Amino acid sequence: MIRRAYYVGAYYASWAMFGAVGVLLNLTSLPFLLLPRCETGGARMRRVIRWLFDFWLRWMHATGVVRVTWHGFDRPLQPGAVFIANHPTLVDATFILARLPDAICIFKPALMRNPAIGPAAYLGGYVSGVPGVDLVREVAAKIAAGQSLLVFPEGTRTERGAALNPLRPGFALIASRAQAPVQLLRVVSSPGFVPKGRAWWRPPPVLPASVAITLDRRWEHDPLRSPAELTEEVQRHLLALLPATSR
Repeated sequence: MIRRAYYVGAYYASWAMFGAVGVLLNLTSLPFLLLPRCETGGARMRRVIRWLFDFWLRWMHATGVVRVTWHGFDRPLQPGAVFIANHPTLVDATFILARLPDAICIFKPALMRNPAIGPAAYLGGYVSGVPGVDLVREVAAKIAAGQSLLVFPEGTRTERGAALNPLRPGFALIASRAQAPVQLLRVVSSPGFVPKGRAWWRPPPVLPASVAITLDRRWEHDPLRSPAELTEEVQRHLLALLPATSR
C-alpha cells in the first residue's frame, strides 16, 4: 500500500509539473506572436520544447513512475524524414519528440487555438491538422527543408482492446510529395497507461508503468509505390509485430 501510494503521488506530481511548465511556456510565448516574422524562430522554440519534454521524461525515470526503454536508438536519427508510430498512450508524442531531430507534429485545430498549448506550437512551426492539399504541401515543404515530421497514422489513440486502428494514408502522401523516407517507431506500453477511454487523472492500474519504443523498419522513397500501397504495407508490418492487444 505504501509503495502504491508513493507511485500515485509521484504520478500526480508529474502531471502537475507538466501542466504548470506548459502553461508558463505558452504564456511566455504569447507576446512573441505579436512580433513581425515570429515564425522565423521556429528552430529555437523546437529545441526548447524538445528539452522540456526530455526533462519531463528524465523526471519520470527519476521518480520511477514510468520507465521508457529505447531500442535501436544507438545510431543517429537522420532529419528530413517522416517518422510514424502507433499510438497506444496519451504521451507517445511527448516521449518521441524528446528524441527526434528538429521535428514538428500535426496538431488538431482545436489544440492550436488553445491559449495554453497553441502559442508555443505555432512558434515552433507545428501545423494545424486541417485535412487537404494545402496541409500536404505545407508539411512536405518543411520536410524538404530538412525538418522531420512525427505522425500517428491511426489518427487517434488505439481503440481499447485493439492492437492497431486502421492507418490513414496522409503520412504516405506527405512523404511522397517531399520525396522523403518513412521511419517507423513501434510503441508498446504496460496495461492501462493513459490509453483511449481512460482519463489522464486516473492512475494506471500498473505502477510503475513501462513504455518500450523501438526504431523499426525504414521505407526509402520509391516513386513507383503509391501512398495506398505504402500505407497497407506499414499496417501489415505493424500488425505482425504488435501484441494482439496493446492494453
